[in-house]
Amino acid sequence: MIKLLIVDDEQIEREGMEAILNRAFPELIVEQANNGSRAVELAASFKPDLVLMDIQMPGMNGLEAVEQILADFPTTKFIMVTAFDTFNYVQSALKLGAKDYILKPSKVSEIRATVGKVLKELENERELQAENSMQREMLQRTLALVETDVVTQLLFDHVHEVHLNMLMEMLEIQSTSQVFVMNVIVPDGQEHLYSRIKEKVRKTRSGWMGALYDGQLPIIIFRNSQSYRSQATSLARDILLEVNKEQKAGWFIGIGNDCSSLEKIRQSYQEAIIASSNKTLPVKYRFYQDIPVLNETGSWQQAKFLKKDLSDQVRLGQWDEIKSNISHLIQAYEMDGIEIQQAQQFVLEALWSIWSIISDLGIETATPIYHYQASNYRQLRSETANLLMDVKDSYDRHYISLEADTIYRIKQYIMENSQQNISLETLSNKVGLSPIYISKMFKEKLGINYIDFLTECRIEKAKKMLAEPEKSIKEITIEVGYHEPNYFSKVFKKMCNVSPREYRKTLLGIKE
Repeated sequence: MIKLLIVDDEQIEREGMEAILNRAFPELIVEQANNGSRAVELAASFKPDLVLMDIQMPGMNGLEAVEQILADFPTTKFIMVTAFDTFNYVQSALKLGAKDYILKPSKVSEIRATVGKVLKELENERELQAENSMQREMLQRTLALVETDVVTQLLFDHVHEVHLNMLMEMLEIQSTSQVFVMNVIVPDGQEHLYSRIKEKVRKTRSGWMGALYDGQLPIIIFRNSQSYRSQATSLARDILLEVNKEQKAGWFIGIGNDCSSLEKIRQSYQEAIIASSNKTLPVKYRFYQDIPVLNETGSWQQAKFLKKDLSDQVRLGQWDEIKSNISHLIQAYEMDGIEIQQAQQFVLEALWSIWSIISDLGIETATPIYHYQASNYRQLRSETANLLMDVKDSYDRHYISLEADTIYRIKQYIMENSQQNISLETLSNKVGLSPIYISKMFKEKLGINYIDFLTECRIEKAKKMLAEPEKSIKEITIEVGYHEPNYFSKVFKKMCNVSPREYRKTLLGIKE
């Protein structure tokens, strides 16, 4: 409904105008004021969309009234009503923003046309505002989904159709180089507080909130001008203030260390999960850096595990041994009675050691992250095995791809250079893999060791040369890579069951 205010000091003019407008536009809500001061006063409560304002009135005139009403209600529209002798005032009113004017006296049709035009303009504006409002609401909903999706992709390494960078560009709050993660434990039945927490985070303009899943709510926080601990403590307290005393049981916030880029954010998230694992503390939030370091027992077990040449086992792909060591590590923690939360932290650090070695080998793989706090050792074993399997799968995929190409390159090199002295070190330098690994891979993939393959290549070349009668056996010996004709003949006979000379005679049809 559109609200219209008629301002005129003559009652007969006001009532006549209202009668005309009610007949022409029955949906209008109409009020009257008999002077400028009353119009200003009435505008505050009535909030008219359109004002028909007489100019000449006792006391506050129409122009002064327009100016004061516009100061408080800038979207209000005005049609000035005047006689010919005050037409100059109309020009001033139009400069103030009045939409049109009606001359006294005017025909009914002229009044309807002038007012109708402005009413139509008002309706168009309202439709546009409604459309814009709907679009803004849809945009906010979309941005909320994008924000959740970005956090999910960053923390859980999920792959989506839309690239992460494109999603991040859509967000209103941009990332900064220093960042950390808070993990909010939300008890059952308290999920309805999600939107209030989100509003708290949104007001800081420094955080992206993820989805609430399985009672855990991850929040990525970008550093501001406060110190890391001050910023984290302030937000943690603000979030907990949203929870009343009766609801506080079960709430807890773990805070991961700050890191220098989003590429390292998963580690901070894992730290936040670990920090939020012990909810029995009197203070309802804890920094990961405040967790006591490894105790003596834990350190001993960890050191024992790391002594087992972990680096070599990973580099050689000895996954059965690695899995066995991790299993023994968990078993040792269980037998020593170490709390499950701390044991998970220790095992995670061992997994990160493996991940670090894998990364140093140039193999891309996701950082091992527990997606929940294990409640017992059985869960810890199961989840650890899954994480270790993910790392192994990345390792295997890398080397399957690498080996296929490497084997081809080694074979080509040997075939093209078989006349030269080719050692494992030569091949190692050629393909950038260790001699031991090349020897093992060659045998496993081709079923023959590289020396036998080299010998086959030389003998095949020798067979072709023996078809050339002008070449002596000695010349062929040297050209295929041997130094002694007698040794060459011995190798040739072993491979072909005849001597080089006998082979040539048969090949060339020479009779004794």
